[in-house]
Amino acid sequence: MSQIKTPPYDKFPFVSSDKISLRQILDSDISDLIEISFYDSVQATTLEEALEMNSRINRDYEDGNSIHWGIVENITNKMVGTCGYYRGFDKGKGELGCVLLPQFRGQGLMTSAMLLAIEFGIRNIGLNRIWALTSQGNEKAIKLLERLDFKKNEVLDKNEVEFELITQSR
Repeated sequence: MSQIKTPPYDKFPFVSSDKISLRQILDSDISDLIEISFYDSVQATTLEEALEMNSRINRDYEDGNSIHWGIVENITNKMVGTCGYYRGFDKGKGELGCVLLPQFRGQGLMTSAMLLAIEFGIRNIGLNRIWALTSQGNEKAIKLLERLDFKKNEVLDKNEVEFELITQSR
């Protein structure tokens, strides 16, 4: 098993591909992300709430419990969504989550972002299991996870389903 190297890092990780980049979310980005700003399953409804959520997310990163990137479309340099690992890294496990602004869905951006996040989780953090939760009715998220080789693990309460990626087989 590889060594677990959890956040925070000397420099906030920036990872990119030809299509998208993952970078730290700045307060100046928040106005573009209000409609997809969440913390503990609660959605922001105002700029102030979204800014407070971003502060809490940054504290979680500094405490070593998460890493949350903004997804930037390289061609336009526009922040189009977020993805990252949440709720700590207990025993080499990480929960991966993502959300994309509606107008950017269906363009392959989230697939690219999730592949970068998965690669970072395996190579840099040292995760041996990556898992994700979604609602049973979120067909697009389920298709995304299945396309990324996640397997349905179990159906949970509240109509949620857990998917997992065992990274040692990748």
